[in-house]
Amino acid sequence: MAELPRIAFLGAGQMAEAVLRGLLRAGAAPPDRLYASDIRPERLDYIVSELGIQACSDNRDALRKAEVAVIAVKPQDAPDLLADMQHAVNGNHMVVSVAAGVKLGTIEAAMPTEVPVIRVMPNTPAFVSEGMAVLARGRHATAEHEQVARRIFEPVGRVLVLPESKMDAVTALSGSGPGFVAVMIEGLADGGVAAGLPRDVALMLAAQTVLGTARLMLERNLHPGVLKDMVASPGGTTIAGLAAMERAGVRGALIDAVVAATHRSEELGRLA
Repeated sequence: MAELPRIAFLGAGQMAEAVLRGLLRAGAAPPDRLYASDIRPERLDYIVSELGIQACSDNRDALRKAEVAVIAVKPQDAPDLLADMQHAVNGNHMVVSVAAGVKLGTIEAAMPTEVPVIRVMPNTPAFVSEGMAVLARGRHATAEHEQVARRIFEPVGRVLVLPESKMDAVTALSGSGPGFVAVMIEGLADGGVAAGLPRDVALMLAAQTVLGTARLMLERNLHPGVLKDMVASPGGTTIAGLAAMERAGVRGALIDAVVAATHRSEELGRLA
């Protein structure tokens, strides 16, 4: 397989670190072909010393050295970054954005030429290479550009390609989803403590159970209803617990959480 192009992360925050670690861990790119810039000198110093990648004095320096630019700043910082990029981006660059809510059209309009742009919604499990990244191609991005983006994010988890119109729902489900799952894990652990388990034991049991269940579903391609029926024997403990969950409206609360997060993502996108 061909070597990845030189990649510059414009912003060296948590998501940039997760993706960089994944690329290095998988051997997908050597540290001398990975660059980063950040307005926080201490953060840039940390990333460079920790990962051995190349530091850039500013965004323009990073763009001069790399062929792929990853926009990895907070959404509110994107306008300033896009304005700065105009002075160094050219038709030989490819732009990948992980800035939540910043639309492809906004990025494309800020570029001085027909630069290929791909928008990506990753999530925090990328830190342990169990992330979910969804890609959306811009007007000038080809299948080859999509393949490069896939190779950047596949080392930190699974990758899907969807139309940009689905990005708000993606943000709500896989982007916000780790927060919802964390609440579920905490609730299960609280139940274990209420039933008499030590807190550390309850947390381990809850977290590993969620992790194992998800892996079992994905690796065996099981519908969640099938998996639920596998452990819900007649008159047993699981069906008693499931009945309690239905009475409490847990399923409906999760649906409402994703829908509410989708609406909020749409609002933030309009502001961005």
